[in-house]
Formats: sequence, structure tokens, C-alpha cells
Amino acid sequence: MADFDSELDASGLNCPLPILKAKKALQGLASGQVLKIIATDPGSVKDFDSFAKQTGNILLSSGEEGGKFIFFMRKA
Repeated sequence: MADFDSELDASGLNCPLPILKAKKALQGLASGQVLKIIATDPGSVKDFDSFAKQTGNILLSSGEEGGKFIFFMRKA
């Protein structure tokens, strides 16, 4: 997925920092905009899935590239 409005690099941060930084980044976006998140914490896969369900934001995709986890989240 290549279309996104903002990017957050949370590499090297452990739970709960990637989620907290993503929450703050999403606050700066308009509804419908997409945030790309890069994280290295393996726990972030479950964390972002739960975060999306709890907040109503949409986790468009998640995957792994070269030891980094890439998430695309659309603001509700």
C-alpha cells in the first residue's frame, strides 16, 4: 500500500510507546486520512489490532519487511 497521508517511525520503541505515538499522530489527521506506522516491537502486531478495535480506527493492513512491522491505519 503506497497511499498514506502521514508516516510515523516508531522503530526501537517498545510497548506502549508505538501505540501512544500513533494515537497522537492520528489526532493530527482528518477523518479518512491514512497513517503509515513503522515499528520494530513484535508485540505491536497485536497492539495495533486491539488499538483499532478499541478506537474505531481502521487497520487497513499490517505486514513485515526486513524485521520491521508496517501498519496502515485510517482515522475514523
